[in-house]
Amino acid sequence: MAPLSVARRRGLRRLAVLLLTLALVVGGIYTAVYFVQRSETLVSERCTATAGGRSGELAPDQAANAALITAVAVRRGLPARAATIALATAMQESKLRNIGHGDQAGPDSRGLFQQRPSQGWGTEAQIMDPYYAVNAFYDALVKIPGYETLDITDAAQHVQRSAYPKAYAEHEDMGRAFASGLTGQTPAGVQCTLRSPTAAGDPATVATELDQGYGGVDSQVDGGTLVVDVDGALAWSVAQWAVANAKDLAVTRVEVDGHTWQRSGGDGWQVTGSPGTQVRITVRTDDGGS
Repeated sequence: MAPLSVARRRGLRRLAVLLLTLALVVGGIYTAVYFVQRSETLVSERCTATAGGRSGELAPDQAANAALITAVAVRRGLPARAATIALATAMQESKLRNIGHGDQAGPDSRGLFQQRPSQGWGTEAQIMDPYYAVNAFYDALVKIPGYETLDITDAAQHVQRSAYPKAYAEHEDMGRAFASGLTGQTPAGVQCTLRSPTAAGDPATVATELDQGYGGVDSQVDGGTLVVDVDGALAWSVAQWAVANAKDLAVTRVEVDGHTWQRSGGDGWQVTGSPGTQVRITVRTDDGGS
């Protein structure tokens, strides 16, 4: 067999280099796509609520405040309408965040509802306490005759005396959707898409937060799980409260009434068992498990 010419050998080397380069490019693209698909750093964290054809979306910190506002309404025996009004009001006033500053119209406004010490809402320290602020709002709301049947804007304006009263209506769908789910009227109505927790949680801390919101809820710690003895609408209220607070409390799984929300799955509520009379809230443990 005759030896290959110099030109042909060079051509084969070029072809080999080209094929190798192409393989590296394809491999790089595959790796990049795999990373994009799998990397949790690209997960868009959010909480959504759907009820009766209405829907809303909140960031996890906003959802946690929405859960507190609704839990206090449940604790006080108020209708879901009260929570709807409160949620729409807080969204307009503070974007559902406990902010420590006001604006030009109300420089001393503070907190979830931008309440003002100068208007008799309490001290700045009191207003910056979300539990105090929420109860102060409801104290004022329940004094309005027939508030349950008023338009959102009218009920909110009676409490807040805002310079922009019509703006509250912009948040009615969000308020109704989250109020319905978080009060337990709509089972499996609230769910959150979250990255994996970066630190361990503590079921005892979950119990403390739960008690602050609802008050007197019977619960006990079982390893990395808080077991809450409730049923019916209250069970779904507590379960969806736990989902809304999952980011800060390192909750990885919530079980209620034969349904499970799994943080790692991202698929929302799944039917996984038979109905029961407990809510099980599981947090990440020290070893990263659940």
